[in-house]
Amino acid sequence: MKIDRLLSIIIILLQRTKVTAPELARKFEVSRRTIYRDIEDICKAGIPLITCQGGSGGISIADGYQLDKSVLSVDELQSIVTGLKSLNSVSDTPAIERLISKLSPNREGVVSVTDNIFINLSSHYKASLSGKIGQMKSAISGNKLVRFEYYSNKGVSDRVIEPYLITFRWTAWYVFGYCTTGKGFRLFKLNRLWQCAVLDKPFSPREVPAKALSFDDYFEDQKRITILFDPSVAYRLVEEYGPDCYKPAEDGRLRFSIGYTNKDYMIAWVLGFGDKAKVIEPIALANEIKEKAVDMLQIYEHDI
Repeated sequence: MKIDRLLSIIIILLQRTKVTAPELARKFEVSRRTIYRDIEDICKAGIPLITCQGGSGGISIADGYQLDKSVLSVDELQSIVTGLKSLNSVSDTPAIERLISKLSPNREGVVSVTDNIFINLSSHYKASLSGKIGQMKSAISGNKLVRFEYYSNKGVSDRVIEPYLITFRWTAWYVFGYCTTGKGFRLFKLNRLWQCAVLDKPFSPREVPAKALSFDDYFEDQKRITILFDPSVAYRLVEEYGPDCYKPAEDGRLRFSIGYTNKDYMIAWVLGFGDKAKVIEPIALANEIKEKAVDMLQIYEHDI
């Protein structure tokens, strides 16, 4: 779009003393005549640009003109580029790369080539995740239904949804929409979603209740568990919940209490600590974990 190109030219001129029309034409894949018209439009907007001919010529902002650069400060541009690069980790579109290039047109510009923050939002399944995000974005923009197979603790189910938005929460990507199968608004984790297809069936967007957009409610901690951990696994607890998540018990172990929603996930998490964890409350859950451990032993007993 022209407005994007005009803004990009201004950004480049803020970062560099001078730039040539042929260079801008190559960068934005337009003709020199188009660049000269852009320069005229920028001048009409009140920013005086000077064009000099010759071997050392080029386009620059007039000496003495003070342009408010606070809108395009180093920290702000760095934050924008960091965010764009984060999205680029799960995107197959070249549009983000082009935008990063526009904001940082040369390695000596406003945005340092040495990034001090790098965020990768992808997963082990980056290739499929990027495709799913692309499909969902396309379906959302076109108000098209999406069909997929969804894997949950209840098994595999076929779902058709009206997608409304994509969100990254709790270290994972989700799509939020109205499930025509379950007749309600739902969050679906993209890594559990397979055989995805955008249907050629448009839908009329529904009014989304504010409560449905309170995503934290989908994972509300309704039950509590208390566990005694061996001190040797303190680093794992701190990594997930911080240094104040446990208290020393009388016998030297670490007393840890937390709310949980998914019982199967909690059982698997506790078992992952092996003999370094013991559930003391609730008793019913402790007994389930004990039964799981016995079942695991029976699987291997003939090999021992």
